[in-house]
Amino acid sequence: MAAKSDGRGVVTEDDTRNSSSFHICHCCNTSSCYWGCRSACLHYLRGKGKGKGGDAARPPQEERLWLDCLWIILALLVFFWDVGTDLWLAVDYYHKQDFLWSGLTLFFVLVPSVLVQILSFRWFVQDYTGGGLGSVEGLSRRATATLQRDSCCRLSVWVWQTVIHIFQLGQVWRYIRTMYLGIQSHRQKENQRRFYWAMMYEYADVNMLRLLETFLESAPQLVLQLCIMIQSNKAEWLQCVSAISSLLSLAWVLASYHKLLRDSRDDKKSMSYRGALVHLFWRLFTISSRVLSLALFASVFHIYFGIFVVLHWCAMAFWVIHGGTDFCMSKWEEVLFNMVVAVVYVFCWFNVRAGRTRCRMVAYYALVLLENAILSLLWYAYRDPVTTDAYASFALCGVFLCFASGVACMVLYYGVLHPMGPRLRVLASSCCAELLWGLPLPPEAEPMAPTPGHRGSQATPTRGLAGEYEESDETPTDTCLPVFQVRSTEPVDAAGRPIQPEGPLIKIDMPRKRYPAWDAHFVDRRLRRTINVLQYISPNAVGIRYRDGPLLYELLQYESSL
Repeated sequence: MAAKSDGRGVVTEDDTRNSSSFHICHCCNTSSCYWGCRSACLHYLRGKGKGKGGDAARPPQEERLWLDCLWIILALLVFFWDVGTDLWLAVDYYHKQDFLWSGLTLFFVLVPSVLVQILSFRWFVQDYTGGGLGSVEGLSRRATATLQRDSCCRLSVWVWQTVIHIFQLGQVWRYIRTMYLGIQSHRQKENQRRFYWAMMYEYADVNMLRLLETFLESAPQLVLQLCIMIQSNKAEWLQCVSAISSLLSLAWVLASYHKLLRDSRDDKKSMSYRGALVHLFWRLFTISSRVLSLALFASVFHIYFGIFVVLHWCAMAFWVIHGGTDFCMSKWEEVLFNMVVAVVYVFCWFNVRAGRTRCRMVAYYALVLLENAILSLLWYAYRDPVTTDAYASFALCGVFLCFASGVACMVLYYGVLHPMGPRLRVLASSCCAELLWGLPLPPEAEPMAPTPGHRGSQATPTRGLAGEYEESDETPTDTCLPVFQVRSTEPVDAAGRPIQPEGPLIKIDMPRKRYPAWDAHFVDRRLRRTINVLQYISPNAVGIRYRDGPLLYELLQYESSL
């Protein structure tokens, strides 16, 4: 089996049973164990002494299914709340004969929505046409004839998708389809992987579309409504509801995007819902501080506000392009993606580069804090005291308190709830740290203790919407010590018996993109269609493998490649 890189220069293995190389502690299944982990193996050993196995900490599958469905339903409710309140507010402005505000509010709703629907329909066309199963050499004529007999169904799909996108409901349909595919991946045991991959593809598409629409619609809408309230020196309840919905939509989309990005990669641990909730509050407070300072400045300096936004966008675009990103498959798509990311950087932090982000994040938030302070103080110096004295001090306090609260939530997320493990801990609490410092393990510790928890190393997790994993907990794994393993000629289990391969792998002859980039089979539509065809030909395929760049010699061991 091919090895893969964990994004930190440490080589790990996808399947610990039949291949090996430099290996790391399996108590957290990540290379972070070299710097400390959650001491999960010690908890497992202590629990084992009390008669508790690794399944004690695993949540029931039904509970995970319920939580995943609830997360998608809440995303739909946030979407409808955001768009509905904006449209209602535009109509309210029109009835009050505020035609300028009505037109701007409606503009920031319709134009981003139309652009996103066009992109969504284009993705549907790319997925549904070209490179179909009938054009693949090796398929039987019977299968091709079956597809040709389904022309009526294909026509109905085209009509349905056209109507859905004309009524601006493409994202709603993708959310519903994601939930359906996730439930099927939980129930359909025979085709579980096929439903899982289809669900992940659909969920990735809708999250990318929502991210684009939110920062083209909700972010400008939030700044606009705050400017209107500050200039008119009054805040109506509908304006407040619209602003809150836009703010919640921004925070929700960012939290959902990062959670799904981690779920889509088997080399990263999944984000828990507690972590996603704290992540949401982190975004909620930092965006609130940023948008409030922008709105205060824009209410007095109209032209200079536009100049400031353009200059900040240009600086962020240069920073992103200079740092180098690897999200898209072509040069012009990468440039366009960098332009969109620069828009996101106007409002909040968004990680797009591989490697350690601490220095870059500190630099970004230091710059944002400085900008927020300058914008707010300029507004305070040049405001109209007669109309703003009632709330001036509260506005300034809100800018800095929201920023401080957001930073506190960020520290809480990275320090306690980050998927890689807590950072705020005593060093001796880590199992590897105890071994490195010479502290003894409990007497019941065994040299080859099985990995606790449900996150085992595997090629592609059959996580599904219900969070299932096909690998059983009885699968033997390695100890938590970093060791050098020698590749065996024949894979064997702990008892020395040969292990039969589970099924074929879809192997892609290209290096895997490093986190936080999406894998190529998520962003390259042609590669995605090819994988779907291979799934149709070989439904027993157990996963997807990429060629790891530093280990070019592994290419010689590939049976096939794309």
